[in-house]
Amino acid sequence: MTIEKDPFDETFDSLETLVDTISEVLHCPVTLEDANHRLLAYSSHDPQTDPARIATIIGRRVPERVIHSLWREGVIQRLSNSDEPIRIRAIHEVGLGNRVAIAIRKNNDVLGYIWVLEEENPLDEQAMHQLKKAAQAAKTKLLQLQVQKRKQEEGYQEFFWKLLTGHVQSLAAIKEQADKLLLTLPPCYRVLVFQFNEDISNQLYKQIHYLITTTQRVRIIFHVVDRNQLIMLASPYHQSQPNAQDTFTEFIRDFFTQMKERYQVTSIGAGAGSLFYEDYTKVEKSYQEALTVLQIKKQFPNSTKDTFHFEDLGFYRYLPAMLEQKRAQRFVNPHLQKLRDYDREHHAHLLKTLEVYLSCDCNVKEAADQLHVHTNTLNYRLSRISEIAGINLKNMDHKVSLYLDLKMEQGE
Repeated sequence: MTIEKDPFDETFDSLETLVDTISEVLHCPVTLEDANHRLLAYSSHDPQTDPARIATIIGRRVPERVIHSLWREGVIQRLSNSDEPIRIRAIHEVGLGNRVAIAIRKNNDVLGYIWVLEEENPLDEQAMHQLKKAAQAAKTKLLQLQVQKRKQEEGYQEFFWKLLTGHVQSLAAIKEQADKLLLTLPPCYRVLVFQFNEDISNQLYKQIHYLITTTQRVRIIFHVVDRNQLIMLASPYHQSQPNAQDTFTEFIRDFFTQMKERYQVTSIGAGAGSLFYEDYTKVEKSYQEALTVLQIKKQFPNSTKDTFHFEDLGFYRYLPAMLEQKRAQRFVNPHLQKLRDYDREHHAHLLKTLEVYLSCDCNVKEAADQLHVHTNTLNYRLSRISEIAGINLKNMDHKVSLYLDLKMEQGE
């Protein structure tokens, strides 16, 4: 491959011109993405391509399944830690052909990627050198885009904080500010809050930002960081999808998984406001509901470990208020206290037996299995519980009251 003049020693009017130049020099199809795999430019008139490239061009972003495969194969990790072009073998199950890629970097920060499809024209050493020059030429353009994007995100975050704190209280004012930001608000939304064990550092924020930008499970409209919390306003990608809540649950679980597998970040809490609001004056309400979920999950971690949405809390949403009243009145359930005193004096386990029995919806066999005792033994214990504490286990009101008092004791 002979090149007399350095084709990248000039100022390019646009990223499209740069990408077409790279394609002409290397005789291969080229795509250029930002650091979060959103398509910025691609070479035109390419007779050869593959399904992954077609999907990227149509969707203006790399499909999420392709990104997962690249992480699983260690490709993104290698690109993030190298200034050199890297040859990538085909991953046929996601439609990805043979490629060479290079990260566009400024110091340790990745600004984007250049991907070269080399099905028919494998790159030689000189071509690899030209690709490194192309990455340098792209750096200036991506730095300019980064500044513009940062200003846009600052505007979005300021607007989001106003919504979260109820400082914009009319739909007309909300629409006016959204129009100024050239932002189309989706028809419905909910607020999500992810809570970490420590304040979110710059490095952790970069990792979080990558995940929420590349996800294609839900649409993230806004996001802000408040100490150890990531707060987001999100909507379904398809407003008519019948299982939108399940999709949000999948997104939450996937976020946990990716943070653990890619960045070794664990013990993250999550809470979401109820259902999907259409009125944007209710953003603050959705936010407070998400915080309530986190508060209750902290108080009752075992019972609510699989609960993320406010509407799924059931009676747990009332327990904090009930617990506060109980503390103010210094109320102690006398029936439970009798069992507690008996257990302490006789080294018995009647209170635990009652708790398990009620938690199993009074199913004797299930409760006996959990307690690792015979059903006859459990029935004897239940008889003793009724006798000692004066409890009527056939009275639903009585059982519900006992169950709630037991739950409140867990949250104390």
